Amino acid sequence: MRNKFLGTGEPGYHPLRKLRTVVSGLRYAVFYDLSVTWKLVATVPVLIATLLLRDSLDSLLLLVVTVFVLVAEMFNSAIEALCDFVEPRYSEKIAVIKDIAAAAVGLAMLAWLLVLGFEVEEMLRSR
Repeated sequence: MRNKFLGTGEPGYHPLRKLRTVVSGLRYAVFYDLSVTWKLVATVPVLIATLLLRDSLDSLLLLVVTVFVLVAEMFNSAIEALCDFVEPRYSEKIAVIKDIAAAAVGLAMLAWLLVLGFEVEEMLRSR
């Protein structure tokens, strides 16, 4: 796809090519980034249970925080990879950038764990 700001790339917008890129990136993140994989694996059973046993709003909230933490994790992985590509040696500035990205994931993970824990606790209590 053509970058309108830089004037690079191929002209024209192709939605299927864009979708293929999204699926490719998601597949790569799920299969090769353990931090994304375990969060997805931990959420799927709880999400299925909330869909079957709980209110749809609970399922929607769990889905939103799961997507939020996965997006944060993927951004963190991309930032770390980019930093390592730009400067393979240790750099104090790169370390600060990576720490900030990790902190963003930490906050997203806190929200995810709170919602996930609350849903599991509510399902166990209502049994």
